[in-house]
Amino acid sequence: MIYLDSAATTAVRREVLEAMWPYLTGDFGNPSSRHELGEAAAIALQDARAALARWFGCRASEVVFTSGGTEADNLAVKGIALADPRGRHVVTTAIEHEAVLESCAYLERHHGFEVTVVGVDTEGLVDVAEFTAALRPDTTLVSVMYANNEVGAIQPVAELAAAARALGIRVHTDAVQAAGWLDLTALDVDAISISGHKLGAPKGIGALYVRGGTPLEPVLHGGGQERGRRSGTENVAGAVGLAAALALAPGGDIAPLRDAFIDEVLAIVPGAVLTGPRDRRLPSNASFCFPGTSGESILLELGRRGIVVSAGSACAAGSDEPSHVLLAMGIAPEVAQTAVRFSLDATATAEQLHAVALDVAAASESVATLGQATARQA
Repeated sequence: MIYLDSAATTAVRREVLEAMWPYLTGDFGNPSSRHELGEAAAIALQDARAALARWFGCRASEVVFTSGGTEADNLAVKGIALADPRGRHVVTTAIEHEAVLESCAYLERHHGFEVTVVGVDTEGLVDVAEFTAALRPDTTLVSVMYANNEVGAIQPVAELAAAARALGIRVHTDAVQAAGWLDLTALDVDAISISGHKLGAPKGIGALYVRGGTPLEPVLHGGGQERGRRSGTENVAGAVGLAAALALAPGGDIAPLRDAFIDEVLAIVPGAVLTGPRDRRLPSNASFCFPGTSGESILLELGRRGIVVSAGSACAAGSDEPSHVLLAMGIAPEVAQTAVRFSLDATATAEQLHAVALDVAAASESVATLGQATARQA
């Protein structure tokens, strides 16, 4: 099997499992308990938090552990907007993850916020001038994804954040896909979301960096863990695993392999269209549309050949609607439904990707031929 769906999830790395194992077995205590087992768990949690702080380039007190990227996004968007709204206006973009878009929609429905959604160009990139023009004196928060989960577009977050912060507006970025590939320390934002299972840690653990002094209304209420910002018994093993996974990132520079793969697919698959920018994209991402076919059919055909990919995002469970990201980029709905995403990890090789490109060409031809035959019969 050749696995090219790392943007959906990664396998848990052996080193991560080994780091977690003690806290799933002998050192299983609750870190809030005042006995030896609890204190051992509390120390492990403290060490994991310190490791994440070094990785973020922040203080340990600015790290909040969550159950994953979705919760981190919800906590950032809802928590910052509701804690100290100087107005009821939020700015985001049309290609955000559903965790951000639905959080903004919640603020609109239940708390009277106005949400401005800034569009993108045909490569999925936000225009800095257009974004800046959307900012207002009553804007409380902006949320801009660092790197898109479908087309890999890397947004100019540092520039956008500078424009917002000049007006006193707090800034959040969803860096779930960027973490491990891009530097997060120079963004100068107020909140950053990451998720462990994109990095070789298990599902069910994530983190939110929150700049010190940023008001944050908790989404989960209870015993006041995580300095009152996220109640619930902490996932100690998960936190240890996330810290271990981050210590192993990033992998090697796979952008040249990705570029060669893109070039080969475009050369040998008739009509193939690259989605997203050629340069400002994640080194792990290669995404295409194959007009005249079906992305789902190509996915299934590649699966029969032992190649695991995704027909766009894996996060819109059960949806057969065209990708909102591709539609926002101006791609026609019927073309958007032919999308296939290839997301690499650091173990990808030139030989593998060459073989995959050949299989993509064969799969595309097979699907197109079947579609033509079906159309004639109809």
